[in-house]
Amino acid sequence: MTDAILPASLDEESYFQDSTRFFASLRESQPIAPVRLPGQTRIAWLITRYADARLAFADPRLANDLHRWPGSARSRPSESAGGVHAHLLNTDPPDHTRLRRLVQKAFTPRSVARLRQRAEQTVAVLLDDLAAAGDEVVDLLDAYARPLPITMLCDLLGIPESDRRMISATVADYDKPERAARVTQKLGAYFDELIAVKRAKPGQDVLSGLAGEDGLTNVEARSLAFQLVMAGFDTTVNLIGNGILALLTHPTELARLRADPSVLPAAVEELLRFTNPVRHSTDRFTTQETTIGDVVIPQGEWVFIVTSSANYDPAQFPDPERLDFDRNTSAHLAFGHGIHYCLGASLARMEAEVAFGALIPRFPGLSLAVSPEQLRWRAVSLMHGLESLPVRLGARS
Repeated sequence: MTDAILPASLDEESYFQDSTRFFASLRESQPIAPVRLPGQTRIAWLITRYADARLAFADPRLANDLHRWPGSARSRPSESAGGVHAHLLNTDPPDHTRLRRLVQKAFTPRSVARLRQRAEQTVAVLLDDLAAAGDEVVDLLDAYARPLPITMLCDLLGIPESDRRMISATVADYDKPERAARVTQKLGAYFDELIAVKRAKPGQDVLSGLAGEDGLTNVEARSLAFQLVMAGFDTTVNLIGNGILALLTHPTELARLRADPSVLPAAVEELLRFTNPVRHSTDRFTTQETTIGDVVIPQGEWVFIVTSSANYDPAQFPDPERLDFDRNTSAHLAFGHGIHYCLGASLARMEAEVAFGALIPRFPGLSLAVSPEQLRWRAVSLMHGLESLPVRLGARS
């Protein structure tokens, strides 16, 4: 047991623009420490070392369902604003087990393999559009990284083509705190209507499957649809965007990938570890006094497991700030660990493989249009993603 720990200081600018350095300092000095994260009024305990993070992910005393809050149940803002709270990230067993079983069949390796052709078709169209831009500076996030995930998610859920632009624009607004409740309400209402349509005329999509489940409530069905869109979009956009930036700033590994495409699966795993599309887990809380490592976290405290810090822990990944496609990344935590391991991990991996595998040979002269120091990271605590990625396409193959 340690002495009382004071909340770590946090400069918001350095946190957003260089969170790797902030977490490295915390990992060395206070590996489990209470911190007030940007934009939040509450203090949460950050777990920053790899070994502690793995333990925390598997510890049932760290709960997600606020109805289990010690002493009296609580509710999330999304419970009243649109009723999209009843999804996997906000539940614990047995509800979590039941809901995950209903959705996971959409993400089996066989199911994802069937989606690869659609991803390749989508990317081919996007690359043709990029080629038409000539030598102009292009924001690769808007033109490439964002359209692919939203297309795949909408296909998966059975969202009509006519609604996809609205879905993409609505999801993008979720970054803005003053609009988050409106986004929740809008998507909740939209999925209610679409689920009713699927019940009347089901298809082969995930939402039709959820709509036909007798044991699933309307709130659960709309919540799962909301989670699949929100969690599956931003994370993959960040993986593609951050990954392209990492490749462009590490020319040796980029050249290796160009020369040997068989390296691509290993490259995606290392880029997941190295670029960390998500800074930390969604919030958990202690249902009782909990010891992680040698630190006692009192009952009723918020906890964030900092996966981006764990993935840079030199005790697990030697020389962590080096991009290395030969690294053993089998235990990285970019997708979490334990029962809340990312349901869409196989889909995200496939999309990244298709996105990198098509872009790199098509534009061998691809380069940043600004210096890396001029790029800005979004001021969002959970997601680690760029505001934009301006590039020049250069010569085309």
